Amino acid sequence: MSADVVVCGEAMLLMLAEPGIPLEHAVAFRRSVAGAESNVAAGLARLGHSVRWLGRVGDDPAGRTVLAQLRAQGVDCAYAVTDPDAPTGVLMRDSHPARAIDVQYLRAGSAASRLSPDELVPAHVEGARLVHITGITPMLSDAAQRATWRLVEQARAAGATLSFDPNIRHKLGPPKRWREVVGPLLAHADMVLAGEDELELLGVTSPAALLETGPGTVVVKHRDKSASCHTREAGPCRQPAFQVPVTDPVGAGDAFAAGFLSGLLDGCGTAERLRRAAAVAALVVQCATDTDGLPDRAGLHRALAAFTDSGAEAVIR
Repeated sequence: MSADVVVCGEAMLLMLAEPGIPLEHAVAFRRSVAGAESNVAAGLARLGHSVRWLGRVGDDPAGRTVLAQLRAQGVDCAYAVTDPDAPTGVLMRDSHPARAIDVQYLRAGSAASRLSPDELVPAHVEGARLVHITGITPMLSDAAQRATWRLVEQARAAGATLSFDPNIRHKLGPPKRWREVVGPLLAHADMVLAGEDELELLGVTSPAALLETGPGTVVVKHRDKSASCHTREAGPCRQPAFQVPVTDPVGAGDAFAAGFLSGLLDGCGTAERLRRAAAVAALVVQCATDTDGLPDRAGLHRALAAFTDSGAEAVIR
């Protein structure tokens, strides 16, 4: 059975320290799942879209937890690979709204880093309307980089829209390495969703300049937490962030992507896509883990009604 959306990437076991306690002093942890692509998959599945996750986990308790939690969100994991010889990656972090988050990755040699081009076949994306990837996967290993390009080719052959979020994580490599490995993917995407700082690091001078290289849509998440959408056909549309109390900012970017892509799949206009994106992000940052705040469709509509009543609207510039 085909899925409307296919995502591919690393999913890890998340061990989240008790709120407000620095990682080195925490004694109580909550178990969850982390991973940029799996977060987007969970967000889209909760909003009612059929989603397939492609990736690898170890044959261990962490891997079984990851798959069980993704399936519980409604994500199809039928093509996930379980590696008997490599562990599932683990992410340990603390949770605080007003200071830098301390993140420790235990992912070297993980099952996810062994992703191979041979494990990705055309049947995985056949019938998909959208394929979503991030820059994290190709940075994990040379094999994962080749696998990412294989998926790009398969998305093209399937006629699917390819969305790409650089999702730069500095612990995976220096800026030069990100420019070498991830930079070339920008021109091959139909849609790019990136932070303002990420585009600068990758050498993109402006959304207009990036549009000239290939993508038809560029969504920029600005430093002031607003976002703008740029296309070749129309001027930019800008959406301010909805003002909410922040419990944990981690996962906001993936939530934003899920909201925006949901609007795309539903045929919404640019302004409505941005509103959905901002609303889903606002719901997620009010909760501790990357996925607790992800809404279902009814929850999203309730949030949008509440947020837009407060006067925050998208504006055309």
